[in-house]
Amino acid sequence: MFRAGFGVRGLVSRTRCSVLHAAPQSRDPTFSRQALDPGSAAHHFVLRSVGGTRRWLRPAPESCKLHPMEWTDEGIVLGVRRHGESSAIVELLTRGHGRHLGLVRGGAGKRMRPMLQPGNSVRAVWRARLDEHLGYYVLEGTRLRAATVLASSHATYGVTHLASLARLLPERDPHEDIYEMLERTLDDFDDIGEAAIQLIKFELAMLTELGFGLDLENCAATGETSDLIYVSPKSGGAVSRRAGDPWRDRLLRLPSFLREGGGGANGWSDQDLQDGFLLTGRFLLRHVLEPRGQGHSDARDGFINAVTKHRARVSSAV
Repeated sequence: MFRAGFGVRGLVSRTRCSVLHAAPQSRDPTFSRQALDPGSAAHHFVLRSVGGTRRWLRPAPESCKLHPMEWTDEGIVLGVRRHGESSAIVELLTRGHGRHLGLVRGGAGKRMRPMLQPGNSVRAVWRARLDEHLGYYVLEGTRLRAATVLASSHATYGVTHLASLARLLPERDPHEDIYEMLERTLDDFDDIGEAAIQLIKFELAMLTELGFGLDLENCAATGETSDLIYVSPKSGGAVSRRAGDPWRDRLLRLPSFLREGGGGANGWSDQDLQDGFLLTGRFLLRHVLEPRGQGHSDARDGFINAVTKHRARVSSAV
């Protein structure tokens, strides 16, 4: 409540939009708007003389409207959970607004279920009264990958694992590079070998995004930039062949597809894939997952097993 001074009678109340709405009156001919503090809310009233009585009028109704928050962005579905009888809370990784949740009306129904599958790309319109609210999504499918993903076990495990990695990012914090890399990784799941390589590279990118990137450009011991084939398990820095050979049993191997200029077509082996998953898995566990009381997801283990079995079948057929 605010009590008007300078001979003004009555009380002036505040509303949710912090605008004074009462109309106090004054019959003091010396009373003027200039007598008020220019920074006060009362100073913003319109002063009008009506029959010798000075009256403060209400401001325009438009000034009391709360303008809703709204944005449009591209997004990738990470997960869905039912909310109530027919709605669903959808989690997206968006290009410009980061990992973001919203309520989709009718999201639990049969009509929208095919679109709200993890790995699908959508065009999202998000609206809320205030920025900190959950808000509502209006979604339109742009690239529906679910049919392809569900056709193979490695893709199903891979999409689930990628979603669990994306959830390590802080909510509503944009990570455009990660979004673009996730999109490329999802598009490469048709080829199981390329899918494995892209997933390893995505795990490396997540380490960098979370502040634990590995230095694989020069040797941690000598500064050399060529013939880097090892990684220090302590510092995460690359080690050259010359510096690392005496300690090879204590070092991690750097896969050929992570070396500069390496990993072209058929430029990697099954051992490279195993070394890559061992490398990223070790640092993810130490720096990111264990401090949060977590471990590697079952989906990651399932993806690695699916890739290993597929490569074994291919090798035996040859």
